Amino acid sequence: MNFQVTGLGLDKMKLDSPQSFLDQEEAEEAEDQQLLEPEAWRAYMERRTVLREFLTSDLSPHLLKRHHARMELLKKCSYYIEILPKHLALGDQNPLVLPNTMFQLIDPWKFQRMKKVGTAQTKIQLLLLGALLEQLDHGRAELDALLESPDPQPFLAGWGLVAQRLADLSAVMDSFLATMVPGHLHIKHRLVSDIGATKIPHIRLMLSTKTPVMFDRKGSVAHQDWASLRWFVTTQPAAPEQFELRFKLLDPRTQQECMQGGIIPVAACTFDVHNLLPNRSYRFTVKRAESYTLVYEPWRDSLTLQTRPGPPEGPTPSRLGKPGLPLTTLSER
Repeated sequence: MNFQVTGLGLDKMKLDSPQSFLDQEEAEEAEDQQLLEPEAWRAYMERRTVLREFLTSDLSPHLLKRHHARMELLKKCSYYIEILPKHLALGDQNPLVLPNTMFQLIDPWKFQRMKKVGTAQTKIQLLLLGALLEQLDHGRAELDALLESPDPQPFLAGWGLVAQRLADLSAVMDSFLATMVPGHLHIKHRLVSDIGATKIPHIRLMLSTKTPVMFDRKGSVAHQDWASLRWFVTTQPAAPEQFELRFKLLDPRTQQECMQGGIIPVAACTFDVHNLLPNRSYRFTVKRAESYTLVYEPWRDSLTLQTRPGPPEGPTPSRLGKPGLPLTTLSER
């Protein structure tokens, strides 16, 4: 959505001075000035400038485009419960309890219940972000139409409503930006059962976000009977990650071809799938391996590749009556 705003700084121009050439907008404004008192004209131009500056800074098309891109990224992210241990009870010499030790103290049933809460909260958070962004888009279009309208009445008699609309949209933008902050996606609950321990550690839970796993479209290629696949994560993790690669033959023709598929655990960002059929289409999907702390993963990347045709059956016309030459195959990396 692109908007072009013209006529900046018209309130500083001396419109009553002789001008040989006036474009259509300047001519219309000169005509409007003749219909308004000087004081009303100044108020009209000042308020138009306020609205124009709001649309070019606080609610610019470039800014909304960036927010849409961030929203699309959040829809593809994976969401996890993250355990952030705090200091133990006063007097304990151990400063922190490691996450692995924490899981030994956490009640499994309560943790599963909190995962459901985290899933619901994440969905609500994404729906809220989408609704706020839609309000900003609608407000931008509404104010842009008002700025392009030749009617001065909204800027004079109805400026109170316009000013209130600007304030409301500013509040919507603040809410949108605050909701985008990962720290606001948090849940807290007492997960450690009271088992008679004198010192129960304090546990803080939050919803953390991991950027999506994406196929490298240029680096992933299919050969005659195998495919070389590459993928990446936009934000490099602190520790190595495990992935799950799936592949499936599209449009199988026989019962045996229906078995052309599977799930492959991979501990790297590249893998070669062998024993594929030539000249056929395969769909590949990749995601992070299943995790105990995963609460929501609405999207996974998929890629469709077609293997190259196999060698022609039988001798070629130029080789009739002669022994066939050995076929040169692509070597594996």
